[in-house]
Amino acid sequence: MVEAGFYALIMLDLKMKNIHGIQALRQIKQISPAIPVLIMTVYASVQTAVEGLKLGAFDYLSKPLDMDQVWEKIREALSADHIYPAEDTLKESMPEEFDFSDIIGDSKKMRDLFEILMMVAPSDTTVLILGESGTGKELIAEAIQRNSVRADKPFIKLNCAALPENLSESELFGHEKGAFIGATSQRLGRFEQVHQGTIFLDEIGDMSLATQAKILRVLQEGEFE
Repeated sequence: MVEAGFYALIMLDLKMKNIHGIQALRQIKQISPAIPVLIMTVYASVQTAVEGLKLGAFDYLSKPLDMDQVWEKIREALSADHIYPAEDTLKESMPEEFDFSDIIGDSKKMRDLFEILMMVAPSDTTVLILGESGTGKELIAEAIQRNSVRADKPFIKLNCAALPENLSESELFGHEKGAFIGATSQRLGRFEQVHQGTIFLDEIGDMSLATQAKILRVLQEGEFE
């Protein structure tokens, strides 16, 4: 149908019988990149949404659908206002509620990055930031925190590579008085200190696998002992 004609808007379900929505989105964008596509899924996740946005989806909707939100997204998608004019800079085109002023760049890659940040920052989810040394992972973490609902809560940056292995568990999770020889007082770990805030675990891959396994529980369940 897309090959045969142009559509003002496509609302695309991700879970379909004969083809996955992401695969359909990829084909639609190859045929007609200008058609705005709203993806819908009951399995909505940040990862799926990011994948869809990278492929050119305008936005995504979670099932069960909130009809007020549906109509709002339809109006946005049918408006030309969301298209960045060539003469405008990316920063000037951004919604006012977002502040990425510390990040410099106006390329297609940076445009994609800002799109992802605008979706991730307001969400309550764990974020994995990947990149070579010196590419600004900490800068990205700061931007997410600054534009999140936790902006006024504690923000702790922790260099995992600098933590001595024998002290990492106490540093992260804390300990009670008398928990081991030398534990003369209670110590709050970083996770407890940052309660309701944001913690940036830099170089987490340099930690031992045993410590990473313990952190995994915190990331998955939001709790620790």
